[in-house]
This record gives sequence, C-alpha cells and structure tokens, in this order.
Amino acid sequence: MKNYIYSIWDSLEKLESKIAFYPSIISLLGLMFAFFMIYLESIGISKYLVENAPILVVNNTETARSLLTTFIGGLISIMVFSFSLVMILLNQASSNFSPRVLPGLISNRRHQIILGIYNATLLYCIFTLVSITPQGDKYQMPGFSVLIGIIFMTLSLGSFIYFIHSISQEIQVNTIMDKIFKKSKSRLERLVENEKHIDTDFEDSSNWKSIMANSTGYMQDVSINALAHIAEQHDLKIEIVPIKGAYILNGIPVLRYKGQPSENKEPDSVEDLEKKLLEAITFSNSELIEDNYILAFKQITEIALKAMSPGINDPGTCINAIDYLTELFAIRMTKKDRSYYFDEDGKPLILIKTVSFDELLYNVMAALRTYAKHDIIVVQKLFIMFEYLLQQQDALRENYKEAIIREIINLKNDAISNHTNEADIKVIKSYIAKLKNLNPSDYSFEA
Repeated sequence: MKNYIYSIWDSLEKLESKIAFYPSIISLLGLMFAFFMIYLESIGISKYLVENAPILVVNNTETARSLLTTFIGGLISIMVFSFSLVMILLNQASSNFSPRVLPGLISNRRHQIILGIYNATLLYCIFTLVSITPQGDKYQMPGFSVLIGIIFMTLSLGSFIYFIHSISQEIQVNTIMDKIFKKSKSRLERLVENEKHIDTDFEDSSNWKSIMANSTGYMQDVSINALAHIAEQHDLKIEIVPIKGAYILNGIPVLRYKGQPSENKEPDSVEDLEKKLLEAITFSNSELIEDNYILAFKQITEIALKAMSPGINDPGTCINAIDYLTELFAIRMTKKDRSYYFDEDGKPLILIKTVSFDELLYNVMAALRTYAKHDIIVVQKLFIMFEYLLQQQDALRENYKEAIIREIINLKNDAISNHTNEADIKVIKSYIAKLKNLNPSDYSFEA
C-alpha cells in the first residue's frame, strides 16, 4: 500500500510542473465560487444588502450587464495576449539559450497562478451574467455578485501588470541562469545533507538478479521511498543500474537486487515483486532540475556555448555561465561519487549510481574547450575556475584533484595551440605557473 502512496505522491509532484495544473485548479475554484454566489443570491443576500448597505450592491440591470459583458471581452483579450507572451518567451528561450530550459520556464508557478486568476474571473463573470434572469416584468438582480466581479476584475488587472513585469524579467538570460543555479544548488545541498558521511563497501552486484526496462525513455526519477519500503519488507539489497537522466532502451537492465520475497506469498510473488520494483522508476521525455541536478550543468553549459556561437557572439554571457558552473562544481565536490540509501540501523539498502565528478567535469570542459578555446578572456575565466576549485581543501578529494589537473592540462594544450599572439600565450603560462603553486610537486601540468 505504501508503494502505491509513494507512486501517487511522486506523480502529483510531476503534475505540479505542468503549465495547466494551477490554472485548472484556480479555474475550478472560480467556477465553484460562482455557483456559491448564485446560491447566496437565491436566498436574498442582495435584497438584504440593498436595505442595510446599498453601497455594496449594483442595483441597475443595464449597468450590471454592461460591466459583466465588458469584463468578459476584456479578460479574453488579456488571456490571449498573456498566452502569446508566454509562447514568445518559450520560443526565444529555445532559440537563444537552450531547449532544455523550457520545462523550467513552463513550470513557473507565478505565471500559472496569474493565468488561473484570469480564467477563474472569466468563468465567474460568465455565470454571474447568466444568472441575471427575468422574473415576470422584472429581472432577478445579483447586485452583490456583480460587485464581487468588479473586485475580481481589478485583481486580474493587477495580475496582468505584474505578469508584464515578470515576463520581462524571465526572458533575461541572467534570470534564467540564476533560477537554474538556485534549483540545482538546492538539490545538491539536499543530497549532500542526506548523504551518510561514512565509507561504505557495497556488495558486488554482478551476479544479482536483473530487472529489465519494459519501456523506452529518459529515466526521469526513481521513488527511493518506494524502493526502500520494498527492500525493507522483503529484506532485499537493490542497485539502480543507470544514472538518472540516462536514456533507457527497452530490454536493458535498470535494477539489480539480491534476496527473495518474504514468506507466505503467492507462487508468482517474484514476478509481482519485480513489477513493483519497476513501478518505482519514472520514464519521461522531459527532465526537471528538481529531480536531477546534472541537468543544470547541461543547461548552463549549453547557454554558454550558444553565447559563443558566431550568430550570437556574447562572451559576457559565457563568462557569467562559468561563474555559476564554478560554484556548482564546488558544491558537487562536497558530494561523493556513490550514493546510498540507509535503513534505520545504518546499513546500506540501495546503491544509487551518479555521474562521477571526473566525468561531469570532463563533459562540461570538453564542450567549453571546443567552442571557447579561441577566446582568451573565456580561457582566463576557466583557469580562474580551476584555481578556485583547487583551493577548496575541505572538499578536494585526491581523485577530484587529479580530474581537475587533467582538465587544466587539456585546457592549456588547446589554448596554446589556438593562440599565436605572444601576449595571449604569456597570460596562459602565467595562470599555469599560478596553479602549480597550489599543488604539491608530484603533480605535473605537462601533457
């Protein structure tokens, strides 16, 4: 039962990132409130207010109809304009920065709430207008409901002004990178905090039973809570074979486990067990930084590469991207290359494979060296990044230091081979000399 609860909870978290989630919820609330006001009008709330507080009631039928009709037409125009701005934002972000940033922009909660306010107000005004019905030679006048509609429309206009301000900020590359950085930093810090700071030897899993993927797609997320519950229930040890975010082909192993189902189970319980284990993995065609911090490195790197393309030629944005990457790498250095889930007794139940620091640094630097090695300003910034990372003595494990030095050598070789100006070469060599002073003599910066 807990396994299904965890799966439902994870599904709700994914649903929250969809652009239509909050607008749908708020629209439903607006519709329910409209019916609630119709009920209050049916028991005479407007009649009571006319007698006791007439200022709170619009008591002219033509005025009420004109106001509500104007509100409905204006709200439709505002919604069309707002959705158009969102589409322009997404198109520009995809063209100028990276298509990978789109899920983060679509899941912007503030924009979703604003669009929901528009739609809720529109539905409220429509049903309030419909509730003005004739009774003999008179009309049933929902005067108080019309006043509420005026308040909702004022709120919608304020939301529209805020939406224009927000969308103008969201389209700026620094804002996009800052949001990516903060989400990734939060995810990384949470992983580091939850990580057991003890050395653990996990068993060799090469002979364990394998569970094959039954679908194709990116491994978006794994419900660790659901896997842990099954592992504790059946006394299993589990290894997650692929790295989160990897593209999974049908029929390749995604999980390995050691152990047998608990006693008093049905004969086909092994198949049931493997089915439950596989249900804990979510496959998707999109990724979120909240689920996979590696995506932030990809997105910021792609923004930097796009900025260095001949069509855009914006080295300033590339330098800003390197600043964000520097801090993210420094945080990543505080995390181990292998992650585990521990039970209450401190025993490792689940081995979670992650991208090693060495591989992550190489992938980022391989792309930056390819497209930015000709720009001496960007090269200097990369050397400054390495200098900062080598100074993080508390997090600088030996294998991390070796990976950094390898990339310094690669950057030096590419930079020198792509610069013929003596002044540029002198700058490169001066940074190499500075970096040598940060390391013991047994490390060489020669290829």
